[in-house]
Amino acid sequence: MSGHFITFEGIDGSGKSTQAKLLADRLLTEGYEVVLTREPGGSVGAEEIRALVLEGDPDRWSAETEILLFTAARRDHLERTILPAVAAGKIVICDRFADSTRMYQGLSRGDLRSIVDQLHCLMIGREPDLTVLIDMDPATGLARAKSRQTAEERFEDFGQALQEQMRKGFLDLSKEYADRFRVIDGSRDMDRVAEAVYSTVIPQIEASA
Repeated sequence: MSGHFITFEGIDGSGKSTQAKLLADRLLTEGYEVVLTREPGGSVGAEEIRALVLEGDPDRWSAETEILLFTAARRDHLERTILPAVAAGKIVICDRFADSTRMYQGLSRGDLRSIVDQLHCLMIGREPDLTVLIDMDPATGLARAKSRQTAEERFEDFGQALQEQMRKGFLDLSKEYADRFRVIDGSRDMDRVAEAVYSTVIPQIEASA
C-alpha cells in the first residue's frame, strides 16, 4: 500500500491535536500502520527546538529567527520521521506542518510569507497529501487553549487578535491549496467532528490501497 502524509491545521484550541489522535487510533484499530507525530517536534532534534519556540516571552524571538528555527526542526523531522514512514507504506498523521509556519511566522508580524515559501522550497520541498483544517471561532479556541495551562503558551499570549488573523489566513490557505485542503467545522461535539474527519480522510486512503 502507498504511504500517506496527512496534516492537521487550525488555530490554537481548535481541537486539531485531539482529532489527529482520534483518527490515528481509529486507523490503527482498522489495521493500518500509522505514525502520529507533531510540529514543531517529531524527532529528537526537532523536539529540542520545540522548547525554544513555544516557551518563554512572546517577544523572545523575531519572526525571522522563528522561521529559521521552525525550518530547521521541520527538516530534521522530515528526514528522520516523515519520509522514512511514508516510504515504508505507513500513514503519517502530523499535528501542524508548513502551513502553520506560513501563518504564524509568515503573517503574524509582518508580510514574511515569501521568505517562508522560499525556505520551504529550498529545504523542505514536500507538501502533505491531504490537510485537514479544523475551523474554530477564535474566542472559543483561545479560551480552550489558555485553559490547558501548559508551559507552551507563547503564541496564545499574543492574544485573540492573532487568533482571528490566523483563522482568516488558514481559510485563505484552504482556497489557495484547494486540491489538498479539507475544512471541517470544529464547533460541533468531539465525536461528530471525528466522524467528519474520518469520512473525509478514508476515501483517499482506500483509493490507493
